[in-house]
Amino acid sequence: MNQQLIEMGKRAQQAANQLALVATVAKNDALNQMADALLANADQIIAANQADMVNATKMPTKFQDRLMLNQQRIVGMADELRHVAILQDPTTKIDRGWITKDGLQIIQQRVPLGVIGMIYEARPNVTSGASALTFKSGNAVILRGGKEALRTNQAVVKVLRQVLTSSGLPVNAIQLIEDTSHQVAQELMELDQYVDVIIPRGSHRLIQAVVKNATVPVIETGAGNCHLYVDRDADLTKATPIIINAKTQRPSVCNAAEKLLVHQDVAAHFLPSIISQLRQHGVEVRGDERVRQIVPDVKAASDEEWDTEYDDLIMAVKVVDSLDQAIDHINRHSTHHSEAIITEDGERGRQFQRRVNSAVVYVNASTRFTDGGEFGFGAEIGISTQKLHARGPMGLDQLTTIKYEVTGNGQVRK
Repeated sequence: MNQQLIEMGKRAQQAANQLALVATVAKNDALNQMADALLANADQIIAANQADMVNATKMPTKFQDRLMLNQQRIVGMADELRHVAILQDPTTKIDRGWITKDGLQIIQQRVPLGVIGMIYEARPNVTSGASALTFKSGNAVILRGGKEALRTNQAVVKVLRQVLTSSGLPVNAIQLIEDTSHQVAQELMELDQYVDVIIPRGSHRLIQAVVKNATVPVIETGAGNCHLYVDRDADLTKATPIIINAKTQRPSVCNAAEKLLVHQDVAAHFLPSIISQLRQHGVEVRGDERVRQIVPDVKAASDEEWDTEYDDLIMAVKVVDSLDQAIDHINRHSTHHSEAIITEDGERGRQFQRRVNSAVVYVNASTRFTDGGEFGFGAEIGISTQKLHARGPMGLDQLTTIKYEVTGNGQVRK
């Protein structure tokens, strides 16, 4: 085991213990100072990012988009930190309390998870967002970003740690692994003596590698093979902007829609129009045989594509016979991230929400809203697609667990 990584784990554990004693007001002040510092050091961060971008020219466009920082995105990062600062500190919450038949007073208290390891790709805004959420919730974080964003992550973490130092707070609450080798990532996944949970964030390949190889407990964040279903009772004028937004507003992210299902009753009327508009936005449309009967120049979708997350301006389209068939298709092929139905029938919308097995299920809204910031969490450390501990966008509350504090007066069990 890498001795430097072990020392990093020890420092993180000590920092987490110290954070448990830090008042909420001090954490909030530090977060606001971090936001100010990001803006004050924006030129240095952007310069570091530009150096990373030079080395990323051979990467797919979708990865370059995730990697790129500019003034506007740094303002967004600072805004996330300020938003986290105004949210309630989950470690001040008492979930409930009661007195047992033996007179014991029991309090169910929220407490931090401890030390969180983050393994992620490309997006340097994750560096600041994850740091803010873990810090506010009383956790220490060990960050392991991808090699493509190393210079940017170093610049961001330097700024955040400087604020911790100047504020007299535990600087090792935020640490960055600068060795981006697969070997060190694997060792982080096995550092269970010091790390309480690993959260991977990135491609399906990365996430599954962590899930399969970690000995530290993992919260699985999800790839996004997200679906839109246009029901027979849809308002098609409402459907069109939802579909265009969900697919094209930022196609490289996990909450962008990848598949479009259309009820057979509206397919002949709606498909020529929506396919034309998708193409006007640069989307390559692929379809099943029934789609191609209506719009013959659509490229045929392969069987494998129904399970594919494109993260690009590509969308596969399918005609379905019924609401039941749409739900069955989604539950079979989705990554259980975000799905939406467009319908004016409230009961059919409720059926869709109840029966679709995904973390977030919409009626008449774009899947692009699946985001911690949009949900009011300030930021997110990831979007969990599993069912244990956390599901959906993960904010402050999802970075805590429970602890029972029991007070007696000499009771012994009989």
